Amino acid sequence: MSGRLDGKVVLVTGGSRGIGRAIASSLAIEGATVVLAARDAARLSEAVEEITSAGGRAESVSLDVADRSSVKAATARVLETHGKIDGLVNNAGVTRDNLVLRMKDEDWQAVLATNLTGVFLCTQAVLRPMIKQRSGRIVNVTSVVGLMGNAGQANYAASKAGVVGFTKSVAREVASRGSTVNAVAPGFIDTDMTATMTDKANEAVTAAIPIGHVGRPEDISGAVTCLVSDAAAYITGQVLGVDGGFRM
Repeated sequence: MSGRLDGKVVLVTGGSRGIGRAIASSLAIEGATVVLAARDAARLSEAVEEITSAGGRAESVSLDVADRSSVKAATARVLETHGKIDGLVNNAGVTRDNLVLRMKDEDWQAVLATNLTGVFLCTQAVLRPMIKQRSGRIVNVTSVVGLMGNAGQANYAASKAGVVGFTKSVAREVASRGSTVNAVAPGFIDTDMTATMTDKANEAVTAAIPIGHVGRPEDISGAVTCLVSDAAAYITGQVLGVDGGFRM
């Protein structure tokens, strides 16, 4: 495969399924060598096989984004193999939904650790090589929930809102060093994470989306791929909503 990302090496966290898997496939179609990172080795293997069978370049690395030593080992492996990291897509995320009055400390901490601290650790790990090569693209996957809140998801919303502030701050820090940092805010996307919604909740959500249906992982991957490419070289510190007009 060849395209606008020929010769680029891009690390995608949470790349074994859902949005992350779609992002990895889209990047590979554009010619990137994609390193899919996650904790589920079996799913990672399946995702890599899917991409390589289609003619793309992909490999996997075990990664727990909330563990600094794991992040350090994973990024070191990529740098040792390829000598560079051109792009990072911080996509890994978890939910532990409940009302604040009933939320356990461990559910708050688990969501913040993966969704926000994980973004910090992975970003910090790739910034030095990106600054050294004076080029880099970081795309953080936040959520429409981080922009408007959602009952029963205070921990998730807080983590995703934090990603927005983090994105803008890091973008200011590295803009003069040739790197861009942006975020994509998906609306309601058909993934494992939303599969637990009741039919009534799905109907209510769909009714609130001007386009008239929930999104697909591929709707997010197109936006991310653009932001990783040179087509977005003059875009930084932005949050792109991909939500069918839900938050218009």
